[in-house]
Amino acid sequence: MAGLLCRLLLLCLAAAAASADLVLEEVRRSLDLSTHLAKVSAELNLANAPGGAAASAFLLALEPGLEPRLAHLGVQVKGEEEEENTLEVKETKVKGKTGKFFSVKLPSPLAPGAKVRVSVEMVFTHVLQPYPTHITQSEKQFVVFEGNHYFYSPYVTKTQTTRVKLASRNVESYTKLGNPSRTEDMIEYGPFKDIPPYSQDTLKVHYENNSPFLTITSMTRVIEVSHWGNIAVEETVDLKHTGAVLKGPFSRYDYQRQPDSGISSVKSFKTILPAAAQDVYYRDEIGNISTSHLLVLDDSVEMEIRPRFPLFGGWKTHYIIGYNLPSYEYLYNLGDQYALKMRFVDHVFDEQVTDSLTVKIVLPEGAKNIHVDSPYEINRASDELHYTYLDTFGRPVIVAHKSNLVEQHIQDIVVHYTFNKILMLQEPLLVVGAFYILFFTVIVYVRLDFSITKDPAAEARMKVACITEQVLTLVNKRLGLYRHFDEAVNKYKQSRDISTLNSGKKSLEMEHKALTNEIASLQSKLKTEGSDLCDKVSEIQKLDGQVKELVLKSSVEAERLVAGKLKKDTYIENEKMHSNKRQDLVSKIDNILDAL
Repeated sequence: MAGLLCRLLLLCLAAAAASADLVLEEVRRSLDLSTHLAKVSAELNLANAPGGAAASAFLLALEPGLEPRLAHLGVQVKGEEEEENTLEVKETKVKGKTGKFFSVKLPSPLAPGAKVRVSVEMVFTHVLQPYPTHITQSEKQFVVFEGNHYFYSPYVTKTQTTRVKLASRNVESYTKLGNPSRTEDMIEYGPFKDIPPYSQDTLKVHYENNSPFLTITSMTRVIEVSHWGNIAVEETVDLKHTGAVLKGPFSRYDYQRQPDSGISSVKSFKTILPAAAQDVYYRDEIGNISTSHLLVLDDSVEMEIRPRFPLFGGWKTHYIIGYNLPSYEYLYNLGDQYALKMRFVDHVFDEQVTDSLTVKIVLPEGAKNIHVDSPYEINRASDELHYTYLDTFGRPVIVAHKSNLVEQHIQDIVVHYTFNKILMLQEPLLVVGAFYILFFTVIVYVRLDFSITKDPAAEARMKVACITEQVLTLVNKRLGLYRHFDEAVNKYKQSRDISTLNSGKKSLEMEHKALTNEIASLQSKLKTEGSDLCDKVSEIQKLDGQVKELVLKSSVEAERLVAGKLKKDTYIENEKMHSNKRQDLVSKIDNILDAL
């Protein structure tokens, strides 16, 4: 219902605008046909007849044959100080008329008897048709343009002039309505007087045009946004030369030897990237294309794209170009509110034409409340999900399509969305959790026994290893007893208190006996298990007995020294001899323990 009311309103507005007594007092139209595009600019002097009603809008008409070729339409009004203000343009319909009509809203109602100067700019694609359609490598390219001598309008035009700019001075033929004048690459028609509404008369020009007829038949532009500081852009381009088709073979020798060979072909073109672009790559299905050149300027990065082969009429190529951008230049936020401001389509080559464009904007995982503001109408497809590293429920992808784009469409779109900053911890926590689970699994795995039957040999080895560990502990503990007893002997020599020596000796005997019995018990277990380590333990026991004997001898001589029965020099010499023997025995015990 709302859509129906809107259409009725537009029809009423169009009728009101058409019924107003508007007159085009003067039209100065220019047709730029110097490239593969047809650029039409017209300066209109619009007047409202006295005695009529004020006009808030006026109509622009488009010839029926040019409807699908219109790529851009812009209308501006010129003020008193030559300032240009862009006017709002909406498509509408006029009852009983075919073709396209546009309602242009004036900045203020045009009073009866008042005038306003309006500038109209239109760009048409694929209106220049190669003729002949097939040429050889050595031939030049000629094209035919068919248009209208008059400015197609629903209003009476009092006077009109048309200027046609061509790509060269070589003109095969052109229509001669009103005896036009020609100078070099320019043809001027008019002035035509008192032209009725919707007047048509075929304007036809056949001329030489060797400008690059490059067309992007299909392009996919992917913008991947990361809140970690990077925006990755990748463009997949299908390019075609839509000029006269190459007839006959291609000679690389003639192409390089003769400067005018393949004059309408395309060797290379320049792509303008953002000034902050870095990590630029240019490749195709084969791999990296090394014939490109990159030039970093103050306000942009200029990249010369040179395909693997020159492009002649009908030839195609396919390539991928990508680069990274710092997100702080294009991504703005206030709390959890974010706005991404980037170009919907970027510069690929001069005078570019894009037949079909698909833009995919990959937002961070968790982005919600997505809203897109576009400077012109785009076709939004259903949002998609994109999965990459460490994603759980997918990243939202905005998908938009548009066809028939030119350089005037290089404008910014703004994507608004909300994003909870806590979600930025999701990926680091996933990495930490993954490593934690991995290490925990390994720890559990190495401690589990997955064998179906018991292995007696393995169990025996484990028992022997356990017994050996206990033997090592007890032997080291027993050797420690001797060191404690040595301290008791030294205290006795200083204090001459026999009770200190007797107490140390008694403690040594008791603990030594207990430890020796425990070692003997473990020795018998080793013998039961059939281990050859039993003999080594037996050898340790014998060596320990000799160590104990030397320790007790040292204590006896200390008693004799304190009682005055032994000279100090003799005691020192004997003590040194006992110490050396004891050290040798302990070293042997340590070697055996290391072997265990």
